[in-house]
Formats: sequence, structure tokens, C-alpha cells
Amino acid sequence: MLDLIKGPILTFQEFVLLAGRATRGIFRKPYYWPDVFTQMDLIGIGSLPVVLLTGFFSGAVMALQMSRALQTYGATSQIGQIVAITLVREMGPVLTALMVAGRNSSGMASELGSMKVTEQIDAMRALGTDPVMKLVKPRLIATATMLPLLTILADFVGIFGGWIVACPLLGLTSDAQYWNNSWRSLEYNDITQGLLKPFVFAIVLSLVGCFYGMKTTGGTQGVGLATTQAVVVASVWVVVLTFLIGRIFVSM
Repeated sequence: MLDLIKGPILTFQEFVLLAGRATRGIFRKPYYWPDVFTQMDLIGIGSLPVVLLTGFFSGAVMALQMSRALQTYGATSQIGQIVAITLVREMGPVLTALMVAGRNSSGMASELGSMKVTEQIDAMRALGTDPVMKLVKPRLIATATMLPLLTILADFVGIFGGWIVACPLLGLTSDAQYWNNSWRSLEYNDITQGLLKPFVFAIVLSLVGCFYGMKTTGGTQGVGLATTQAVVVASVWVVVLTFLIGRIFVSM
């Protein structure tokens, strides 16, 4: 029994230590701003097409599936409120984080894993450069900056997709009523929750990708395994943190 839990406990301990070093390093020099901007471009601009596409069809599917139930109860005018609240609170942050996890957490793990198996990270240490400051910190800062922005765009595009289905396609409500209900239904609690979640997700996604990349062993096969582990663990953490953060805000 002890042998079964020893591995996960040691892995979690190593992850916490890496997270602590990276977080502490944010407030220390050097900052490697060119690397930060490069990662912002890869994470933000690179993920923009898939995030916008996912956000649009999330809102469209939500409006399409809710239309029948709302017509049954004669509440089709509330379609904008339902789409907006669901996207801002849950679907927007979660789906955006999952897309970024599949695209960028795996990329971080494969990139750092390749550097690890080719001993580039060891050479970096030999030259007096801290790999956490040089490799992990820029990715952490870039992800924490870009993921909330991507989530905001996904939310807006998703609400627009819901409008396409609700108004021009199905004629459930008027344009003015849809947009008025969408904006007026959002409270500060919803917006805070919708922005806090992607920020927390970003920290976890970047650290998980870097962690599995930097502990890669076994050559190219190990790089593939690290990439798979990073995506799976990051996706699971997104779902778990969604519940935990949602539980906190429900109690408020």
C-alpha cells in the first residue's frame, strides 16, 4: 500500500516545489522579457482561432439545445440570460482552458522534455542559468496573462453564437431583448468568477506542462509520455478546480 502512494506523493511534492520556485521567481530578476513575449504570442495569438471557434459553437449549441425546453415553458425571452451566465461562469473558462491545455501544456512538455533528454537543461545549469527562471517563469507569466484574455474573447463570441441561433435562425426572441438580457443578467459575482477561473487555470496549466517536461526521461519515447501526462493531468485539474472555485462562489 505504501509503495502505491509513495510515487504520487513524491510527484506532488516535486510539483509543489517547482511551483514555489517559479512563483517566488516572478518577483525576482532576471525577467527574460523576450521569452515572455514569445510565449505570449504562441499561447495567445496561436490559440486564438481554436478558442474563438470553440466559443462560438459552444454558445450556438447551448442556444439550440435550450430552445425546445424554453419554448415548452414559454420562456424563450430568457435565452440570452441563460447563454451569457453559463458561458461567463463555466463553459467559457473551462473550454478555453481545455483547448489551451491540449495545445500549449503539451507543447511546453514536449519542448522542455526535448531539452531535458538532449541535456540542454543540464548545460544551462552548468553555465550558471537557473532553468526555472529561464524556462518556467516566462511560460507562467505568459499563460497567466493570455488565458483570461482568451476567455473574455471566447465568452463574447459564444454569446454572439447564441444570438445567431436564437434570433436570426430560430426567431426565439428579438435582437434587443437578447442582448439586454445577456448584459443585465451578469453580476459582479459572475464576472469575478469568470475571470478568476482562467487565471487559476493558467497557473496550473503552465506549471503542469513545465513540470512534466523537466522531469522527462527515456529519450524520445519519454518525451511522448511526458506530453500525454501533461495534457491528461492539466485537463483533470481544470475540472477539479472548476468545482472547487464554483463551490466557493456558490457559498458567497
